[in-house]
Amino acid sequence: MRPTPLADLARRLDPDAAADPAADGGPRVTGITHDSRAVRPGDLYAALPGARVHGADFAAQAAGAGAVAVLTDPAGATRAAATGLPVLVTPDPRAEMGELAAAVYGRPGEAMLRIGITGTSGKTTTSYLVEGGLRAGHAAGRTGLIGTVETRIGDERIKSERTTPEATDLQALFAVMSERGVDAAVMEVSSHALILGRVDGTVFDVGVFTNLSPEHMEFHSGMEDYFQAKARLFTPARSRLGVVNLDDEYGRRLVAEAGVPLVTFSADGSLDADWRAEDVQAGPMDSRFTAIGPKGERVRAVAPLPGPFNVANTLAALAALAAAGLDPQTAADGIAAVPGVPGRLERVDAGQPYLAVVDYAHKTDAVESVLRALRTTTDGRIHAVLGCGGDRDATKRGPMGAALARLADTAVLTSDNPRSEDPLRILTAMLAGAADVPAGQRGHVIVEPDRAAAVAAAVALARPGDIVLVAGKGHEQGQDIAGEVRPFDDREVLRAAIDKDRQEQ
Repeated sequence: MRPTPLADLARRLDPDAAADPAADGGPRVTGITHDSRAVRPGDLYAALPGARVHGADFAAQAAGAGAVAVLTDPAGATRAAATGLPVLVTPDPRAEMGELAAAVYGRPGEAMLRIGITGTSGKTTTSYLVEGGLRAGHAAGRTGLIGTVETRIGDERIKSERTTPEATDLQALFAVMSERGVDAAVMEVSSHALILGRVDGTVFDVGVFTNLSPEHMEFHSGMEDYFQAKARLFTPARSRLGVVNLDDEYGRRLVAEAGVPLVTFSADGSLDADWRAEDVQAGPMDSRFTAIGPKGERVRAVAPLPGPFNVANTLAALAALAAAGLDPQTAADGIAAVPGVPGRLERVDAGQPYLAVVDYAHKTDAVESVLRALRTTTDGRIHAVLGCGGDRDATKRGPMGAALARLADTAVLTSDNPRSEDPLRILTAMLAGAADVPAGQRGHVIVEPDRAAAVAAAVALARPGDIVLVAGKGHEQGQDIAGEVRPFDDREVLRAAIDKDRQEQ
């Protein structure tokens, strides 16, 4: 990577910037970041306006760490200029940040095959399945993955802070991947990322749409706003080709409105879809089916996780990989070999005579789908633990409590990440939803605010052939309570509860 003259970046913002103090002869930029704490010598510091403070307040800190210039808006210009560094001023620096980052790092992602996945549910699972197919059929193990759980560069794993990194971090990740020989990458693309410009400077070879249901209503004004955010991925500025779920109501709408060529898929076997699933054989651990392609291909496929929704995720991954030019059967074999997805129907085995699983389901439809999928695998009882997050969409709390009470034999209502809210207030809303389920259709409901105690209560009720499900947090390793993130991993807590219960018997 060659250092980029600041003058070149200035001209990207304003073709007449030759007269700017940052013009020819000025500093050269070797990196870019929006986080003053992450500044390294040679960086352009992007001082963005925030909800409470302005990034320009930290410009001096950035200068002290070696920043060579500041990008900001008119409100931050004076504070940035006080550092003595050259200042690039633009009305909306966030909107420019992605393109500038791509330029600084030499557009590192353009040489890679890039697949972006959006939707409400299934993004994480589908991304892991796509990566499995890429490893088998495209990149000989030189793959990258960016998502909710982690970032993977080849075999290196880095814990993720958010589903989609900020634009500066994303382009830096692409640069590191390129340096390490990665030539194919898959990533989750959230609605926040599309609205906030986190994928600016990136055009995906294939964009994938899984489904859409109510979520993030504390961020979006409604479902129409949510849909429009997701639809941004399927425009020429973001993708060259789209892969869309024809079984989903919003997917069918996207087919009519997308601005790029599309390939469709249907796990329900719709004859209108380019790819469809036939002869589905559901099992307790996986599902086997035949994927029929647009040219009459018949591909032997295995969804390596149980449930109809994972047939859809597998078909989405297969359709995306085929659209990217991979051999469909080779891709399907790679998908089938994926050993599992962290926190997605992840088994916890401690020698117990029943199935214990942890899942990230934290939306009403996801809770329903997981419980229905598990119901098909047992004649025993299902004991399910679930909470709702604080400072998030409050409208889903009642429906989630109702879903758990209706579909589980034992519904243990507990805390998730209450954040700044009173946990009991959240539980009250969940309990109200559970109470709305008629008595004859409702399982046994237990309210236990302490999450570890709630898990132990479900384990204590389990008998051979039953299922214990701990839902809501999945792969997360902390619990956010009143501003403090305390160590808490559902998988470890569940394993400990099982061990303790066995010792006490």
